[in-house]
Amino acid sequence: MCSRTCRRAGSTIPVASRRRSPGSSRRRSDTSPPDIVVVYTPPEGQSLDDIGPAVTANLDAFAAETDGAAVTSYWTATGQPQSLLRSIDGTRASAAITLDHESGAAMPQLQELLPKLEVDGVETQIGGNSVVGVAFSERLQHDLLVAEAIAIPVTLVLLFFIFGGLVAAAVPVVVGAMAVACSLGVLRLLTLVTEVSSFAVNVASLLGLGLAIDYGLFVVGRYREELRTGASVHDAVVRTVRTAGRTVSFSGLLLVCAFAGMLVFPQGVIKSLGYGAMAAVACAAVLSLTAIPAMLTLLGHRIDALTWRKGAADRSEERARRFWGAVVDRVMKAPGLVAVGIIAVLLILASPLLQTKLGEITYTALPADDPARVATDVLVHDFPSTGNGATLILRGTGDAPPDLTDAAAVAAAARDVPGVAAATVVGSDGRYAAVNALWADGGDAGQQSDAVQALRAITPPDDTEVLVGGGQASVDDGNAAVLQGLPYMIAIMVGATLVLLFAAFRSVVLPIKAVLMAGLSLATTFGVLTWIFQLGHGAQWLGVTPNPLEPTFVVLILAVVFGLSTDYEVFLMSRMVEARANGATTEDAVRFGTQRTGRIVTAAALLLIVVTGAFTISGLSIMRFLGIGMIVALVVDATVIRMLLVPSLVKLMGPVNWWAPRWARPRQHSVAAEAADRDVPAPV
Repeated sequence: MCSRTCRRAGSTIPVASRRRSPGSSRRRSDTSPPDIVVVYTPPEGQSLDDIGPAVTANLDAFAAETDGAAVTSYWTATGQPQSLLRSIDGTRASAAITLDHESGAAMPQLQELLPKLEVDGVETQIGGNSVVGVAFSERLQHDLLVAEAIAIPVTLVLLFFIFGGLVAAAVPVVVGAMAVACSLGVLRLLTLVTEVSSFAVNVASLLGLGLAIDYGLFVVGRYREELRTGASVHDAVVRTVRTAGRTVSFSGLLLVCAFAGMLVFPQGVIKSLGYGAMAAVACAAVLSLTAIPAMLTLLGHRIDALTWRKGAADRSEERARRFWGAVVDRVMKAPGLVAVGIIAVLLILASPLLQTKLGEITYTALPADDPARVATDVLVHDFPSTGNGATLILRGTGDAPPDLTDAAAVAAAARDVPGVAAATVVGSDGRYAAVNALWADGGDAGQQSDAVQALRAITPPDDTEVLVGGGQASVDDGNAAVLQGLPYMIAIMVGATLVLLFAAFRSVVLPIKAVLMAGLSLATTFGVLTWIFQLGHGAQWLGVTPNPLEPTFVVLILAVVFGLSTDYEVFLMSRMVEARANGATTEDAVRFGTQRTGRIVTAAALLLIVVTGAFTISGLSIMRFLGIGMIVALVVDATVIRMLLVPSLVKLMGPVNWWAPRWARPRQHSVAAEAADRDVPAPV
């Protein structure tokens, strides 16, 4: 993810006249963004010239030791490039280093290489693309271990109190650990054929753990419910797989379809997040449908062993049914008032969504004291060339390549663009010519975007085209690609949801309602995220820097929240539809479904909050963005929408809920037999 994460770290520092390591014959564009940018500050009483020999000797040794590296420093550059490698106040100087990415040998050893750039007695700060990227990767690996170390024992304790027994609690956790291993194994295989982002590992691990525990909670809960009816172990397992297992399979398909929508984007990072999420869902669902039934068969009635109090689970279940029964009865007494009130409040929370802007992940997503962030902050603020401009590449369209005269003409036109402070010809390598344009001080991202469009509108010399790159140009192009892909992603998610829920519920209205509820949940979630992470309300408490929302994680949260919203809809409505199919009235079906799933859905959301909420302890603001987004979405969706708004809407719509074409209507079961067998309300 470094190409997007790190572009502010020295993307426009000129790197002409590089020193190359001996024997290196590789050619590289003279405008390639450096991987490492080192800032040297002389000790008190010394000047840049005084430390020049020591720094140059150290850089020469580094270049000789690092095969394929190209080094440009203040002390070896001349003319305009030299001035760009000196700080504004003239007290610091920098060196730009580009590693040989084709060999692939230097990157894994980056952390070992960095100390070799330090010079005794000279303050050394190291930033740049690859340095920031490695800092992100190390933070992610550390945060993943910490998150799992916290989430697994906490979920085990919560499950113990939810189920009232250690054995029943252990089953979902064991399957969750298996799902994590499975999903990481799938990602490892995917690395053999495609790009996989470091973020995909975190997403796959925590989603696999969270969903497997959720599915395990649902399946084990249904199994114990079947045992209470007096069914044998075999019959209880079979009925559980037919009912809860069917719900899990539909839920898994819905989530896979939601994440499959991420594959329409051209960015490899977004695709890899989609692959990771799909792997997590598939592993969690398959293991829940295979490993859990096998474990339940082996455990039998011992599923209730090691309880903290005899009969505690039954009493807890009865209390939960009474509570949710009382809640749903109150909702159905004034369904219109409840529905209007909740929708109004959620729309108010969603209103900041109208101000949402897309941005990018920058080095500021690292903790404030991270050495890579500190160094890059120095580069951005003290060196005018760092991340503060655009690169214009002239490419010939005819037989003759562009020359320096052509580049000078383009540079002159670039200087006339509002927001551009200076434009300098970098050079030509016989195939391309390059111009660096620096932004004027004080310009914001919007003004820089306008300048990029103006630079792209420059009339090129004859038989030449001008390509504009750089930090802001890359951000604009990436955001445009996301906005172009979003309608296709949404169409895939909505279309798949309508088809699958119609197959599950045999109703035309219920799938449409599910999609609308998911949309309301998404709007509320992004409204809150915009209010905090972009507009900055409470950002200081979270230790994050307000910025426009990063589109990669916007897409990820969109897929996750939409999938989980329809997931909980399936959990809730499957029991309502089950009761309705056995002859219950709409009101009785709502009461039955809410009573039977209220505890499961809210407990599942609580467990997933613990698992994904572990992201909030990360030092990376983007992971906190994801964690807070998941917490908001789960709280709103699993309680307010699913347990209050949906019952009120189902009550208001009455028989319309169950309408379907005659050919699609489900076969009626033997009502009396089903009611007696499953504790499902029979018709009065």
